Amino acid sequence: MTHVPNISFEIINDIGIISLGNPPSNKLEQPEFIPLEQFHEWIQDESVKALIITGEGKNFSSGGNLKEIFHQTQDPERLAFGMNAGKELLEAINDLLIPSIAAINRVCFGGGLEIALACHIRVASENALLAFPEINSNLMPGLGGTIRLPEIIGLSQATRVILGGDIVNASDAKSMGLVDFLAQKDHAFEYAFSLARKMTIDRPVKVINAIMKSLKNAATLSPTEAMKDETRLFCMLAINEAERRKMEGE
Repeated sequence: MTHVPNISFEIINDIGIISLGNPPSNKLEQPEFIPLEQFHEWIQDESVKALIITGEGKNFSSGGNLKEIFHQTQDPERLAFGMNAGKELLEAINDLLIPSIAAINRVCFGGGLEIALACHIRVASENALLAFPEINSNLMPGLGGTIRLPEIIGLSQATRVILGGDIVNASDAKSMGLVDFLAQKDHAFEYAFSLARKMTIDRPVKVINAIMKSLKNAATLSPTEAMKDETRLFCMLAINEAERRKMEGE
């Protein structure tokens, strides 16, 4: 397996786990914190039924390294290339046909929050803090935050969060729909892992893939096209299951 600086990957009980390193803040040195090809290599392992992204140590991630970003402004093309590469990685996370879960302990700021927004489900510990502080440095979210956040919590609240630059506690984040589940203090990963196992244990990958595909169709296709493809996917699974039961004499 290729070494990726400040990132670790492991598979436990069919759950892929990406840990953001560089503690204590787990700052992202590059927007594309995992090379896209490496990410696909990890996730394409047929045993992986769900993905959890978490932070090493106490925090999820405090976001990007502003010093490095400002340094890269000397080469605007390089800066834009890196930002677009980071967006491609987050799109790949969002496009997965297995559930992706962000397990958020304590600090989740800036680029860290954009990683979490790219996941299908967000679990935050009771002591988690979330924010887009870029406005305080005369910047803005640059890895899809201004697009994904209003889709999740609405334009009004997204405007307040991004332009205000305020820190949102876990309880308020849950109320506004920014996170989906609250876990006990510093136990977001344990909650996320239990949730991932509940959704995937004893479920064939092809069934998980079909359900995720149909759920995504609802957001990307017309209602008519999405309904049509749901029928196709259902029939495919039904035929496969009937053949399996026949072969096993059920």
